[in-house]
Amino acid sequence: MTVPDGTQAHRADARRFTVLRAAVLTVSDSRTLETDESGRYLREALSAAGHAVVGSDLLPNDEPRVLARLIEWLGRDDLDLIIVTGGTGLGSRDRTIEVVRPLFDKEMPGFGELFRMLSFQEQVGAAAILSRATAGSARGKLLVSLPGSKAACQLAMERIIMAEGAHALRELRR
Repeated sequence: MTVPDGTQAHRADARRFTVLRAAVLTVSDSRTLETDESGRYLREALSAAGHAVVGSDLLPNDEPRVLARLIEWLGRDDLDLIIVTGGTGLGSRDRTIEVVRPLFDKEMPGFGELFRMLSFQEQVGAAAILSRATAGSARGKLLVSLPGSKAACQLAMERIIMAEGAHALRELRR
């Protein structure tokens, strides 16, 4: 695939964001710190790529508590990226998107569209339609909401976030 010159220039300029300062929030009624494979994977993948994980938490599917944590993190000056994993499905307790979406200054619908396309092609087939993964900007930060499965988090990190996170942050902050 040939990348247009403008995109290459933006990516080159985005190298100033080579170290993203990130926080990871797992939203789950069934996971504990010991069994949270998705949150652990996200933290380890960020660290392995040279990024700084400056916040991490695990909360139940409790809208007020999730909202309070996200508002706290959005108010911090030492964060560039917040990744939330869990609560993006259609289950009655899956309410993460209802918390995250109103926090966006700008939603990036292409994130969810691309994630679902890749998920369809590489992982779960038509079940990809059940995901409500999304991303956007919120108070000068990137805010990403992913499904709770480790495989979904790996797909999003490897194919989207690591590939375009710095570029998206560059666009957000220019």
